[in-house]
Amino acid sequence: MKIDLSMTRREMLGITGMAGLTALTGFPAGAATHAAPKRPRIACLVTYWGATRSHADWIITKLLDGYWWQGAHTPSRVEVVSVYIHQFDTSLLGQKICKAKNIPIFKTAGEAVTLGGKELAVDGVVIVGEHGEYPTNLKGQWLLPRWWIYEKVIRVFEQSKRSVPVFNDKHLSYSWDEAKWMFDKSRELNFPLTGGSSIPVYFRKPEIELDIDTPLKASVVIGGAPDEGALFHCVDVLQAFVERRKGGETGVKSVQCIRGPETWKWTEQNPWAAALLEAVRKSFDLKQGHFQEIGKPNVCIIEYNDGTKAAVYSGQGVGWTFAGDIEGRNEPAIMSMLDWPGPFSQYHASNAQPHWITEMMVTGKEPFNAERLLLSTGITAYNMESNWENGKYSAIGRRIETPFMNMRYRSTHGAQFSTGQRPPDVPYMRGFSE
Repeated sequence: MKIDLSMTRREMLGITGMAGLTALTGFPAGAATHAAPKRPRIACLVTYWGATRSHADWIITKLLDGYWWQGAHTPSRVEVVSVYIHQFDTSLLGQKICKAKNIPIFKTAGEAVTLGGKELAVDGVVIVGEHGEYPTNLKGQWLLPRWWIYEKVIRVFEQSKRSVPVFNDKHLSYSWDEAKWMFDKSRELNFPLTGGSSIPVYFRKPEIELDIDTPLKASVVIGGAPDEGALFHCVDVLQAFVERRKGGETGVKSVQCIRGPETWKWTEQNPWAAALLEAVRKSFDLKQGHFQEIGKPNVCIIEYNDGTKAAVYSGQGVGWTFAGDIEGRNEPAIMSMLDWPGPFSQYHASNAQPHWITEMMVTGKEPFNAERLLLSTGITAYNMESNWENGKYSAIGRRIETPFMNMRYRSTHGAQFSTGQRPPDVPYMRGFSE
């Protein structure tokens, strides 16, 4: 059966009218326009789309309605033509949006990428496997079905003998084996893969990026990391910086997690980490012992194959902050991604990330090396493994050797974070009343 996926002009303008379009784009309503290039057709596959601040809503609404990038609203450059929702019955918001936008919701992930046919029928796939009612295992890993959805897409790619770019929100999987399979399939079938956290491309203070081949000796990241999902944001921020070190990425040698008061004993025994933590405290003019006052401290300790050291602390009051000890400099480099990425009315951090999703869909090129996404996934997974062995918990987690993360690559991209004026704090305009 033929599916009508066209959108009316009223739907495209989102009920704001021509005056609203002028305000958003800066172009007068009667301005002459050139024929727009064909927009990539995107399938969005999600676990849950029932809350206004669920990741599916943050991301997909930007692909539908455009996003805020470098101080201005950017109209969407892709066309969402199909949706699959795993937890459909509780995703009433997603159902409502798709109905308003005339987007079909398919019963399976495979049907969403084939548009109900037998062959791949879209130009890109966006997987948002975050949120929903899913269990958590003993180690604290949220058993979200990201691999399960991705595998259904891979099946269609293989049957169709062609592939398209894929975005996977946050980490690839809670499981290293699943994540490595996902990465390997992207290389085997030769399609661009991206994903990860939205925080590395959020607004920074100061607005600087580390140069390629910065002689980075050690790094810390401080951010709220009480659980696996929050930790991943911090780890991905770390990887976005450390991959730019001299010689490029060399892979991860080991991962260890220490929880509770032992966090500070380890810090005292490792002056490089203590010094960077203190530098961040002073840069924010926080009182002595500020970070030590957190109720449930933890630190993720990472060793790299080239001898570089890093630690990710769960901390408060500094947003997400990176501090790096650079050879030849007296003071560490400190870059912060501050406050809750907002305003909430404009859907959290999800503005710069949809820009880079769109760039990949339009250009067919990964915005950054997918190896970074795999390493961030692996570090997070083995941090959660560290405190458990044979079903027994230890606050001082075991140091896990990770020779399987011996991957090398050189980052080549420039700065990718948001700059300029932040989005206006006004209600989000969907094109219909909630």
